[in-house]
Amino acid sequence: MRLHGYWRSSTSYRLRIALNLKGLEYEQVPVNLLSAEQRSGEYRRLNPFGGVPLLEFDGRTYAQSMAILEWLDERFPDRPLLPRDTEDRFVSRELAMAIATELHAPLNLPVLQYLKHDLGHSQDQVDAWYRHWLARTFEGLEARLAERGAGDFLFDAPGLFECVLVPQFYNARRFELDLSAYPGLVRIDNACSDVPAFMAAHPNNQPDSN
Repeated sequence: MRLHGYWRSSTSYRLRIALNLKGLEYEQVPVNLLSAEQRSGEYRRLNPFGGVPLLEFDGRTYAQSMAILEWLDERFPDRPLLPRDTEDRFVSRELAMAIATELHAPLNLPVLQYLKHDLGHSQDQVDAWYRHWLARTFEGLEARLAERGAGDFLFDAPGLFECVLVPQFYNARRFELDLSAYPGLVRIDNACSDVPAFMAAHPNNQPDSN
């Protein structure tokens, strides 16, 4: 199993967490997004979407992180990322998808570069853009956690939601979002920081970090 990714990519980060939680061994293949390696012809032959992560396994390639997470749970059912109960599985997907669908598109690197270099916005304006969309989705997540009375994790152990939340929280701290309005999210992120699978997946612990 080979994982093509970038050390600070949130989508690569979420997949590293999932692979670690499932105890799956994998080789990391760094793809430097800042030098546009993901757009090279060689890489696009593996991943026509031209992004990260990309997972190679058993002669096949798998793209799109959320699809890969679901595939991992079906292909390797031990240590499941999703709970068994149908309604609980919906909750896990609902919260994870809120991050993946509402935040990834407006906050990914090409969009931020377009805002700054093509539209001429200052770095402060780009950062404000980032925090605006983070806050909008985090409010909904926090409300859902409060409804459930969630503790250290959404359910009994970290799973799909935590795989997606923690990388976004890493970005929230990078962009200096005020987290005081999200105690439930902070509690879960703090609890995950003590779990070895999350520690090993942290961007600072990757071979291509700088």
